[in-house]
Amino acid sequence: MNIDTKAVRPERPRDITAIHHVNEAAFGRSDEANLVDRLREAARPFLSLVAEVDGQVVGHILFTPVTIESGPAGCKALGLAPMAVLPEYQKQGIGSMLVREGLEVCKRQGYCVAVVLGHPEYYPRFGFTPASRYGLSCEYPVPDEVFMAVELIPGSLDGCEGLVKYHPVFASL
Repeated sequence: MNIDTKAVRPERPRDITAIHHVNEAAFGRSDEANLVDRLREAARPFLSLVAEVDGQVVGHILFTPVTIESGPAGCKALGLAPMAVLPEYQKQGIGSMLVREGLEVCKRQGYCVAVVLGHPEYYPRFGFTPASRYGLSCEYPVPDEVFMAVELIPGSLDGCEGLVKYHPVFASL
């Protein structure tokens, strides 16, 4: 299967059912799919991208605003969560394509930083490193290596430290 970046595009209203299915299938439960539905209604602005293969939505990534206590004024930050690919399309580069394109769109939209709670073997390939290296901590009790950050604009986390807070809807997961 040959997949290129042209297969990644912004979510459209007609994609909502397919996005729900992708998240439910990828995680094997409905929690993340329901979270996406609730965030779509509550977290503004947000960035939601899909990956298509032959016109079918096979992957999804969502970025929603986060706050950094004591963060520098004007440093806009987003949290990447969730990212999902249909099981039969995993390990074919679709997730990587979604992350790369998502981070690029976030940067073009003026965001400085992205954070993720994710697999420490996966996200470093996109520039993510433990957020603690920047003096950042997560509002949730998670191991240091799974809470990561990436500067979309180099130097944007210089002198920045504090607690990163996700949209309150995440507390329902």
